[in-house]
Amino acid sequence: MAGVGRLGRRRRLAMRALLTALCLALALPVLGVLGAWFAFDAAAWAVLRHQAATVLPEYALQSALLAAAVALGVMLVGALTASLVALTDFPGRRVFEWALLLPLAMPAYVLAYAWTDALQFAGPIQSALRDAFGWRGALWPDPRNAWGAALLFVLCLYPYVYLLARAALAERAVQMMEAARLLGAPLVRRVREVALPMARPALAAGTALALMEVLADYGVGSYFGLSTFSTGIYRAWLVMNDAVAAAQLASVLLLVVALLLLAERAAQRRLRWAASRAGPQHSAEARPVVLHGGAAVAAWLACALPVALGFVLPVLWLLRLLWQEARGSEFGLPLARFEQWALASLQLAGTAALLATLLALALGFALRSRPGALLGGAARMLSLGYAVPGAVIAVGVLLPVGWVQARWPDAGLAALATGTLAGLVYACLTRFSAVALQSVEAGYARVPLSIDETARLLGTSPARVFARLHLPLMRRSAFAAALLVFVDVMKELPATLVLRPFGSDTLAVVAYQFARDERLAEAALPSLAIVAVGLLPVVLLSRAIRAR
Repeated sequence: MAGVGRLGRRRRLAMRALLTALCLALALPVLGVLGAWFAFDAAAWAVLRHQAATVLPEYALQSALLAAAVALGVMLVGALTASLVALTDFPGRRVFEWALLLPLAMPAYVLAYAWTDALQFAGPIQSALRDAFGWRGALWPDPRNAWGAALLFVLCLYPYVYLLARAALAERAVQMMEAARLLGAPLVRRVREVALPMARPALAAGTALALMEVLADYGVGSYFGLSTFSTGIYRAWLVMNDAVAAAQLASVLLLVVALLLLAERAAQRRLRWAASRAGPQHSAEARPVVLHGGAAVAAWLACALPVALGFVLPVLWLLRLLWQEARGSEFGLPLARFEQWALASLQLAGTAALLATLLALALGFALRSRPGALLGGAARMLSLGYAVPGAVIAVGVLLPVGWVQARWPDAGLAALATGTLAGLVYACLTRFSAVALQSVEAGYARVPLSIDETARLLGTSPARVFARLHLPLMRRSAFAAALLVFVDVMKELPATLVLRPFGSDTLAVVAYQFARDERLAEAALPSLAIVAVGLLPVVLLSRAIRAR
């Protein structure tokens, strides 16, 4: 028995060592970007000084202005819609509870394609107005500018703030609002001085998540011709062929994202503390304020407008483009090519989702039994990957490859990383394994530890506990983890654009290439497919909200 026990301990140690090595290997791209600073020579510092005097101020200023505008917009839209849905009652409120999440399914670059085609100078709207009223010239500015990009980001990212703020207000603010009403405070003052201050941590956390998405974006910035950090990294690496400049820009962006991640974590901790202080008490008298007349109409419009602009109208416009493409093309829709793009996307997303879920389940089980400082630190390092933009991940993958290739030219590592599915799957695992791990850890939090203790007392091995007890209880969490990773990989653009296998384009890549070439009608089909896939987690989230 002692020999069997020692064998089991050796197996557990070997498994922990393997998981630690996997986590560190997936964190290597992030570490590679940071490690670029330690390999700088005089030429590298000269490049840094040149960037600081030329492009870096422009990248920093445009990224900062875009982030500030988006932060203000998502806070206003998210706080307003969350307050209306959580604190008031008006016709259509129960529909808006889930409908306000629909823009989450719309990637920002797809939204940009739809609205650009609709509002540009040669578009059908301006052309129809000029023909109808005899007007000349542009009727409004071209939407492809920084302010247009900020508005598009607000329309597709406000659900981050709405979701967190709505949960915070529904849990705590209704009771306090009722107490303020009994003290004679009017509705506007109750919302401004009672409800919104209580939801401040949720607003901060949601805004930080939205800003990380803005900084990670490449599709909108490239399509609109903006000079942001992500577009600058892409230009430095692929256009200027300057790995040092790309690494420097990537490290600066990584620092900014790390600060945002710290702010989001701090806001989430304050949010959990406030929730635990508030308690589960619910009063039968503490009910949402019923709106009537003009107030009800205004509330309905305030909730309907972001849903219409961020999801309904863009989808209808893309369907219109698709219908025109099907009718106007001599050969109809390119279904054969679409099948190739879809299969490439499904192969990449399915492989990454399966591997990320298996890794998350193994990590979750190991961290649940005996975490250990080394494995716990490696898992936390892996969790940083989701906060890192895809452009930084791509640079982080290619930098070590470049160093190895320079030292051993015959190694063939560059072809493995940039010309095969393996390199792209590796980048996707680096970026999205944290999503799967978070879902699995949330599922394990609902499984009592007493189950494991009882099984151990009965002499059950850890492998049997995992296979016979944990897996049946974790099926929903594992499915959610795989679904979230699948959808994120389907929408991923910058890393896929750089690392994809030659001759194998995904739906995101071909939609971007068609839009870049002003072939927006041809971009409609892959764009709608991406939106359809993105609806899956939104539907599941909506069902969870209605059930709760």
